[in-house]
Amino acid sequence: MGQRSEGGTAGARAAGGTEMSYGSDALQKLDFWRSPQDKAPLVIFVHGGGWKRGDKNNATGQSKAPHYRAQGYAFASINYRLVPDATVEQQASDVAAAVAYLRSNARQLGIDPDRIVLMGHSAGAHLSALVGTDPAYLQKAGLPLSALKGVIPLDGAAYDVPAQMKEGAAIMGDTYAQAFGLDPARQRALSPYWHAPSPNAPAFLILHVDREDGARQSAALADALRKSGTAVKLQAFEGKGLRGHMEINRKLGEADYPATPVVDAWLREVFGE
Repeated sequence: MGQRSEGGTAGARAAGGTEMSYGSDALQKLDFWRSPQDKAPLVIFVHGGGWKRGDKNNATGQSKAPHYRAQGYAFASINYRLVPDATVEQQASDVAAAVAYLRSNARQLGIDPDRIVLMGHSAGAHLSALVGTDPAYLQKAGLPLSALKGVIPLDGAAYDVPAQMKEGAAIMGDTYAQAFGLDPARQRALSPYWHAPSPNAPAFLILHVDREDGARQSAALADALRKSGTAVKLQAFEGKGLRGHMEINRKLGEADYPATPVVDAWLREVFGE
């Protein structure tokens, strides 16, 4: 999100997943990679794309699924309905519905329903953080916030939507207006930052690269979550602007990418391994 960021979500196709439907709409589908182990922790990925584009097949990156399976985890990458045919509220509901679907099928899929982490990049970082801070979405899907062990937002820049639209949306202004509208009350309602004082998922790992708006928004969300007593780790990585924004998504899971061992260590901690 932010400075031309949402155009940078495409990458190599993630191969080998089994496609499943978690709803009746054509976009309410996910790809699932079973773990080599039974009752495995699960990492669920939410793609970016400015809330209006992107796809589980080309915006996940090649390395995440094989890497997390090698760690003993199951992995899923989800699609969700897109703006303007759907609202951001419906997108967050889709993310929660996908979590509920996977959790309800845990035995058949070989996953531990009590060890699930939600990860998202860019617009997907916003949606993941929103589902992890506003309990309404998981509640609508029949789940408490404790259904998530944690959330990993990757280089988002719309955690505080009104502030982003005022301070950092010179290039992305039309995309933000299409997604969030012009009503400040709705913008706040769709902002993880403004939900941080309420109950949250138990732990957050907020990662960003060297982008002014992404760094600012990530730090603000981390501070707000800490004030509520939520466990937060905030970490910056090298990578300028759009190139860095793309790299943190495309390269996460590669052994020599600096964010990979950071995420691995955090997942071991929250999964209790």
